[in-house]
Amino acid sequence: MTATQYAPKSLEELQTLLKHDHKVKVAGIDVDGILRGKFMSKEKFLSAAKADGFGFCSVIFGWDIHDTVYSKELLISNKANGYRDVIAVIDLLTFRRIPWENNVPFFLVSFLDPDTKEPLSVDPRGVLKIASERAEKLGYECFSGVEYEYFNFKETAQSVSQKNFTNLEPLTPGMHGYSLLRTQLNNDYFNDLFDRSLEFQVPIEGHHTETGPGVLETALAYTTALRMADNAILFKYTAKSVGMKHGVIPSFMAKPWGGLPGCSGHVHVSLRDKQGRNIFAVSDAELKAGRADAAYEDTKFISQEAEWFLAGVLDGIADVMPTVVPTINGYKRLVGGEAFWAPNAVTYGYDSRAASIRIISPPSCPPAATRLEVRIPGADMNPYFALSAIFLLGLRGINKKLALPGPPISHFSPEDRSTGKIKMLPTSLESATIRMMRPESIARESEVFGNNFVDHYGGTREHEVKLWNEAVTNWEVERYLELA
Repeated sequence: MTATQYAPKSLEELQTLLKHDHKVKVAGIDVDGILRGKFMSKEKFLSAAKADGFGFCSVIFGWDIHDTVYSKELLISNKANGYRDVIAVIDLLTFRRIPWENNVPFFLVSFLDPDTKEPLSVDPRGVLKIASERAEKLGYECFSGVEYEYFNFKETAQSVSQKNFTNLEPLTPGMHGYSLLRTQLNNDYFNDLFDRSLEFQVPIEGHHTETGPGVLETALAYTTALRMADNAILFKYTAKSVGMKHGVIPSFMAKPWGGLPGCSGHVHVSLRDKQGRNIFAVSDAELKAGRADAAYEDTKFISQEAEWFLAGVLDGIADVMPTVVPTINGYKRLVGGEAFWAPNAVTYGYDSRAASIRIISPPSCPPAATRLEVRIPGADMNPYFALSAIFLLGLRGINKKLALPGPPISHFSPEDRSTGKIKMLPTSLESATIRMMRPESIARESEVFGNNFVDHYGGTREHEVKLWNEAVTNWEVERYLELA
């Protein structure tokens, strides 16, 4: 993992860094990608750092996004084990100071099983560490970038509650992608997002308006996979914290409004060797005419390893969909999503924003920048699980030397979606969860997520589906109340 700029290399350095502090903020991540943390006294924090961890209530893996205990007992936190503590291990490499909280020190933690001292099977940071370690055994290092689109509302937590989450006021009206004018309407907020992120050591590569009322897009700077997932989670925290100070709620919900584009969470991935060379790039000798043994024209300027990696993702993506699109609402973005460049099929193509996986390679970029862009996730993804799914499937593809399942998207017509020539992705969290939890699911393979992860995480998604199936929505009332 890439350490933050001033991360301590020893406990002595840690004590020096905290010399003038009296408290520290720590946080871990639950299965929904929510930061769960607290303040600790400096003394308690240093004691935990020396002792390789401290107790943290396991209930954060036993309840949902709104702190409702799961509908059925799951593996990690339940009545039978008394919602016991798990071990939170402080990651010194994640040291930051929170600029909008008087520069209080901040660290992320990972969670271990109290009996085995192994990473919890569904701890997001632990899962991605395992994926990264598998890559390292093959001589690779996982690199990634994340782009977020998000609506912004002139609202507060109090106002949205009073409005029952209806008739919310967007930050700006109209559709204004890449606008230099719209950002000036909320210039302080727009610039604070960029500047506070940099101060919080969450580097930004690009920051602009996207099409849609009050929509922004922020691309985070490319880095190692675990640092990228940390940065992605912490950018959301930054945006929501900065938003509070400006009377703005940024929403990373995938599809807050029907009839408008949803909010994507596109993921860019590549592998590098120990010398830092991009494994996905073709050799200098292949740069002019492309790779002779490429399966298709679209893959001529990516390496054989990249083609196997791509094949692995395409082979298994439908079986891991809940780790990539984890919410009920996320599938609303994908249903009919081709109208808004939201892919809902198992497709790929060179520089194609219509495909689920976009190949970015020469001649449109330098060889060193060769990568795959996975366009399926929405902004509501848990970046740790999404990155883990992509890298685990890709590495499986390399290990098995999988062939691409068919030609690129340019070889198909729109009608091929309905005839079955194009394999479609699950269209709901319910169908995606059922598919993931099948005994023969690729997600259950030991070189992907394994049974413990699938059983626990799948149970959390079943809970989400149950609550949705029990809910009565405004749409139903408006449609049926008078005329049924």
